[in-house]
Amino acid sequence: MLGGRPGADHIEVFVPTRNVDASAKTYSVGADGFLAADRSLGPLGLDVVGVMHSHTHTDPYPSTTDVDQADNPLLIGWHYVIVSLRDREPMLRSWLLDDRTIVEVPVAIVEG
Repeated sequence: MLGGRPGADHIEVFVPTRNVDASAKTYSVGADGFLAADRSLGPLGLDVVGVMHSHTHTDPYPSTTDVDQADNPLLIGWHYVIVSLRDREPMLRSWLLDDRTIVEVPVAIVEG
């Protein structure tokens, strides 16, 4: 889960969660993942603003399943960071998937 301030252009905290699907092809964040995120982010005054997952055999582009899962009014504005593990070097890209529209968001990793 990605933590930040709603509407902001950056992620402040990453909260790892378990893939309850236990699958290399699909993912779901269970209630325990959302609870862990709330417990980590709440005291910092942050909210869940997105999710990160991997594509093990494809490009880091939203799949039909990703777009279907994001088609939820509660998830508008969420960032979907996808890491492709297909090649030797991982590739990371970020997306907004609002109203079934796919828009790439530039990524910059900032230390500090």
